[in-house]
Amino acid sequence: MAIRNETRLEQASAASAVADHLAQEILGQMAPGTSLPSEAELAERYAVSRLTIRESVKLLAGRGLLELARGRRAVVREPDGSAFADFLTSVIRYDAKGLFDLVEVRLTLEVQSATLAAKRSSRAGITAIETAIEGMRGLVEPDGTVASAEAESRFHDFDVGFHEAVAMASGNRVLSFLFEAMAGPLKEGFFISRRGNEYRGHTALDTIEAHQRILDCIRDGNARAAAEAMRFHLKDTERDIRTALSRMAKQPNRTPAAP
Repeated sequence: MAIRNETRLEQASAASAVADHLAQEILGQMAPGTSLPSEAELAERYAVSRLTIRESVKLLAGRGLLELARGRRAVVREPDGSAFADFLTSVIRYDAKGLFDLVEVRLTLEVQSATLAAKRSSRAGITAIETAIEGMRGLVEPDGTVASAEAESRFHDFDVGFHEAVAMASGNRVLSFLFEAMAGPLKEGFFISRRGNEYRGHTALDTIEAHQRILDCIRDGNARAAAEAMRFHLKDTERDIRTALSRMAKQPNRTPAAP
């Protein structure tokens, strides 16, 4: 696979092929913090030039798999969900259907998350969920309103924190990772669903009560009830989004508040 006489296009193709092979090795065999072999070792392994290896490593760094530093070998990065989060954000911003797609995904993930949390949660896990709810409660006025845009943004931060805490309490690392990656898109969706919640005559206190029901079921260790409480909450969220989008369609100049 030597490339001395290859065109730039062929060289790029070789770099992409090597990157794909290396990505499989990184994801399947190499722990975060592990250094890649040297360029010379990799060039010999794949029978390509060091230039091709350098381009392959840059491709993998662009995918978020490697961290590069001058004078050091490339290092395997801790996985993060930035690319996934960027994709979700663009979907829900520019395609209303994306909001409903996200709710469908959440129904699958979060019902399972609540089920597992009821079976597995520790005292620390319960405390984290309680803390998120109390944070939400502290930002709501006695009449159920949230007094300012800043307070609403913080309210949604705690709301995201609640769902992340349930995922962590599930004991499933993949669920935890997904919800960490979904934090930004979830918050954007919450601003829209909050408007629909208000249009339907509900307040932030109703939202808190829905979260409290989920927590109570998890605390009681009742997996079936926790799953149903989460499913009911997410179906209600879907109704809120539908209502908000319907109202905005009738008022094209009105847009929901966003962070």
